[in-house]
Amino acid sequence: MDKRARLVRWGRWAAIASALLGASAVGAQSDTPALQPFTVDHEVRVDSPADARFVHDGPAGSHGFIRVQDGHLYRGDGKRFRCWGFNMTGWAKGSAELPDHKAAETYAAALARIGVNCVRLHFLDRPDTALPIRNEGASISPTAGPFTHPPRGLIRGDLPDSRHFNADQLDRLDYWIAELKKNGIYADFNLNVGRVFKSGDNVPDVDLINNAKGFTYFGPELVALQKDYAKQLLGHRNAYTGLRYADDPAVALVEVVNENSLLEFWARNWLRGERTKDGPNYQLDMTPHYEALLVRMYNDWLVKNRKPAEIAELHRMAGIADGQPVPFMRRGDHPDAPRLRLDAEIAFLTSVEVDFHAEMKRFLKDEVGVKVPIIPMADHTYFMANQPLLRTLIKSDIVDAHVYWQHPAIYGQRNEPMVNSPELSTILKLARSAVAGKPFTVSEVNEPFPTDYGAEMIPILASYASLQDWDAVFFYTFETKVAGEWTPMITDHFDMTLDPVAMAQMPVGAIIFLRGDVSAAKTMLTRSYSTDQISEAARLPRAAMPYYTPGFDVRIPLVHGSRVSCLDCKPSLPAPLGPMNPIVSDTGELSWLTDGGKNGLVSVNSPRSQALVGFISANKVETRNLSAQIRNRFAVITLSSLDGKPLNLSNRILLTTTGRVENSGQKWDERGSNLTVWGTAPTLIEPINGWVTLKDLEGAIGVFAQPLDGAARPIGKEISGKMIEPGWELPIGNPATTSYLIRVER
Repeated sequence: MDKRARLVRWGRWAAIASALLGASAVGAQSDTPALQPFTVDHEVRVDSPADARFVHDGPAGSHGFIRVQDGHLYRGDGKRFRCWGFNMTGWAKGSAELPDHKAAETYAAALARIGVNCVRLHFLDRPDTALPIRNEGASISPTAGPFTHPPRGLIRGDLPDSRHFNADQLDRLDYWIAELKKNGIYADFNLNVGRVFKSGDNVPDVDLINNAKGFTYFGPELVALQKDYAKQLLGHRNAYTGLRYADDPAVALVEVVNENSLLEFWARNWLRGERTKDGPNYQLDMTPHYEALLVRMYNDWLVKNRKPAEIAELHRMAGIADGQPVPFMRRGDHPDAPRLRLDAEIAFLTSVEVDFHAEMKRFLKDEVGVKVPIIPMADHTYFMANQPLLRTLIKSDIVDAHVYWQHPAIYGQRNEPMVNSPELSTILKLARSAVAGKPFTVSEVNEPFPTDYGAEMIPILASYASLQDWDAVFFYTFETKVAGEWTPMITDHFDMTLDPVAMAQMPVGAIIFLRGDVSAAKTMLTRSYSTDQISEAARLPRAAMPYYTPGFDVRIPLVHGSRVSCLDCKPSLPAPLGPMNPIVSDTGELSWLTDGGKNGLVSVNSPRSQALVGFISANKVETRNLSAQIRNRFAVITLSSLDGKPLNLSNRILLTTTGRVENSGQKWDERGSNLTVWGTAPTLIEPINGWVTLKDLEGAIGVFAQPLDGAARPIGKEISGKMIEPGWELPIGNPATTSYLIRVER
């Protein structure tokens, strides 16, 4: 049986099972309704009244180049610009990093329908043939790569160097960009992400450094190769648009390096002084060549930036004779190191980063002709202080950050709801990096699968990103599928493409974030750091994460705007907040309630978008136009105006009801921290069963809800609302779905 026939069979079975199981689930009084099949199929989706295309404003780039102005991103016509979108990768089986032409047309339209207006082109610098490397250190599902089909990145894998592009892959990229542009979707080009250098590149220790993170900052051969790659890629003329990528206003951003910082590796004791048994780990170990090069650079820097007496003291501290090069500290030296030595190493490594990024920006702007803002790198780890890293980022066009809630590579107990832990939330971890006067972007974020609580991520992130007035959010990740080779299931920890909950909620997030349904905070609170604070923060224990700032109330970003105002200046901190439960934003639109670390609930209460996120049945919380009585323990219910009117006046509304999602037959381990059996197709959802009441609908004489399937097509008949004293009551859960198109008659 071919792939299309199998999909048709799955779809028919899912529809029958949904109707049968839905009837029994609604009639039952269980707190956990039975899981039911629900398939996402982008290939059969067509335009729908439930789409969020209206957040787009013409083809990407039609209003001029994106620029930085007044601390934010703006279009060429002076209108504020925000990005809401995905990273584009191709790790899972059945996926493609670069789609063929037909798939490019299909998926560009699919992304536009769910409100995506930007994509981050990630791992283009991988070879066109698969290599046996895992996805950024994560534990990948059994269905994920490495695999041999289809080709992945741009770089030819059949040559002894990494300096030549595959012409067919480049053609795919060109057509993909043209289709995205046509559909109103901008591109963020990543330059150095996962490139593996080869013997023909003439790079020292090429067989030891893998993708060379860290080394790329100071190895002269590696710097030259990065420039060559950038010039080839951004100087390439797209055959379908007629524009070089450097000249195309549909290219919104360019990123220089991904998750790569000398300061990070220094903080993690990169300079270990010994080789590992199986050779150097590409993220931790120096090689003798690069260590000697960096030590030489460090000593040259000391001569120019430290007094002779200070250099002599550094020799004494290191226990070496005058005239010998001052070495770096080794494993475990940082916590007790004298400040002279600590400050010197931090300042030197910062200078290497700053100089590298300044030169790359000059090269990209002056020699390649890039016209859009440039992101140097991301603040991407929360197990170390970021204040030293901010010295590099604060000099850039844009400050960027990455975060994951319970990343699968971080072992231990997982599958815990973020809604129960506001003071550990991704919002707070991201907010630590935002700098006053700089656009702030989030170029990677996810609440990875498997989890029972992933439905909370998108509404919370979209709402608080709006409160903080950030400029971009890119989820990790979306993978275009190869026709006939994909199965309707979640295939790895990060791929959201076929996740029924994520696909239902992406339009909601786009509406909240891009349309600006949640207001920016009324008050902006800032903090600043002295040089002493920055140095001491660099050696604070992990218990001080993520802010590494004694005295700072980490709840502030849930209430007010939050930014770093300056570094190496007079220190300052905002006053702590008083006792607060729920934690309510200063706009009054967002509220985060917990009960001693359990039964958490975030509510969104703005005129055009409202939501209840978390343990709804345990809390008597409602918004102006939404209340719910449901059987599920955990759920996310959102209400979004689709016609631009306030919800009380809107005639077309998107209602989403989402909760747990699983693969068929998946099994958790004994601790409930990860899966022992990944499961198979089709993906299952936990239907949200009960009643939703739409309140205060002015002049309404009828309210109707059309359930939608995973391709936004109608399932069965409209559900008629019942007028009761509080408002219009709608039964939900039968048939099983994640989305309803609400029609209001007046």
